[in-house]
Amino acid sequence: MATIDELLINMVEIGGSDLHMMVGQPAKTRIHGDLVPTTEDHISESFMETMLKEICPEDKWKTFMERRDLDFAYEIPNVARFRTNFLYNFYGIGAVFRQIPTKILTIKDLNLPEVLTKISEYKSGLILVTGPTGSGKSTTMAAMIDHINENYSKHIITIEDPIEFVHKNKKSTIVHMEIGVHANSFAEAMKSAMRSDPDIILLGEMRDLETIKLALTTAAMGVLVFGTLHTNNAPKTVDRIIDAFPADEQPQVRMMLSESIQGIVSQLLCKKVGGKGRVAVHEILLWTEALPNTIREGQISNIRTIIENNTTNGMCSMDQNLKKLVEEGTITKEEGYMKAQDKKGFLG
Repeated sequence: MATIDELLINMVEIGGSDLHMMVGQPAKTRIHGDLVPTTEDHISESFMETMLKEICPEDKWKTFMERRDLDFAYEIPNVARFRTNFLYNFYGIGAVFRQIPTKILTIKDLNLPEVLTKISEYKSGLILVTGPTGSGKSTTMAAMIDHINENYSKHIITIEDPIEFVHKNKKSTIVHMEIGVHANSFAEAMKSAMRSDPDIILLGEMRDLETIKLALTTAAMGVLVFGTLHTNNAPKTVDRIIDAFPADEQPQVRMMLSESIQGIVSQLLCKKVGGKGRVAVHEILLWTEALPNTIREGQISNIRTIIENNTTNGMCSMDQNLKKLVEEGTITKEEGYMKAQDKKGFLG
């Protein structure tokens, strides 16, 4: 057993989501959103390097030494998989391990909005699942892919860096591609995937212009594309995609996005009252006849009105859901205020 396995197993046993390690500090585990020291001893530079090198393939360690940053997946059999990031900071080498549950939870298990089942059954178009780091985007997308896998015979290709949730083939055929192993970049993997007759492509990250443009084009060609962005709500998501391009390309991008976008699911995690656990809160935008023209004309502020006027179709705003959780006593008014877009509604 690798030296670090003891810390990772302890993290799993105490219900932690992430293990943080930094030279000169004790190891810390994120529990219900808070970082809690889980060792008394401070980690020395030599011990840190020994621990990390022990679980890192030689070629990846060489890459880490050159780039000062490395992402890969590490697995302890019968315990869990971990999305691993090695990094350098002011104090030296550091690492963060995020637990990837071995069991893929369903939409129902996660208590996600029922409309996500409907979204999973779309035939084509672009579906974006957004939120800050650690908000559960990957878990939500895995649940949606699992629903498809359970009920439909589709060819699904996931493109990630690194591979997180590993799906077993049920009714669908699922192919996992990892950047750095099966392709050199997301854009290269997308081009390869399109030659493989896919029904669905899941993009773990839309991190560059070429990948975003390929995702838009692929969705417009009749493939259902799932992607993620680090944005907190639907209007910001649309703005982020358009603003990623040079000004002279933005009219074309607005046109492409208006033709391909089918839904945006934004997700945040809030601390429950008493600090025992967290609850997901969502903003959901779905395609309506008014949406394409709103995007083409650059009237992004009108997206908020579209959401508020179509709540009977499964749409909802983040602030509406936050207020509901406050009224139910699930989260505190302070937590709702901190996560809300319009703070005024949470005063008093």
